[in-house]
Amino acid sequence: MITYIAFLRGINVSGQKKVLMADLREMLEKLHFYNVTTYIQSGNVVFNSEEEKIEILSEKIKKGILDTFKFDVSVLVWKSSTIQKILNDNPYKDKDSKKTYFVLLNSIPKEELVVGLNEENYPNEFFKITPNCVYLYCLNGFGRAKCNNNLFERKLKLEATTRNHKTMTKLLEMSMN
Repeated sequence: MITYIAFLRGINVSGQKKVLMADLREMLEKLHFYNVTTYIQSGNVVFNSEEEKIEILSEKIKKGILDTFKFDVSVLVWKSSTIQKILNDNPYKDKDSKKTYFVLLNSIPKEELVVGLNEENYPNEFFKITPNCVYLYCLNGFGRAKCNNNLFERKLKLEATTRNHKTMTKLLEMSMN
């Protein structure tokens, strides 16, 4: 069994795409995932599976949500070791963790798009783009940030979902139990 962490984008945000975590866990168990646990209401799931290909797991969860809850959401699935590496490689780990965010990317961004975005400047907001994550440090918090999930999706032409430092750390901790 391999431990995975799934990130669902855009559920239970502003009353949209409502999913009870108990219903989500039940759906995932019906799809033959094991030891399914959720963290907060925003679509964070830790589970075990024998499947080794994260693309298959992502599609299986995406289809399960569409069939069960009748809406389409982006689903990123990663091994807990990937989350550990992201946290270890955080260039802002010596800064205030409450102002640190992780924009998780569903694919590797094209180099020319990364170069273009790196040339832009956003006051009080700093970011570093890697193949699977944009590390984001917002001096004024994420709620007022210009560098938000939508900006990175638009500029890098891919799907992404953002989590704060506390959520990432908690999910990693849950995946180790």
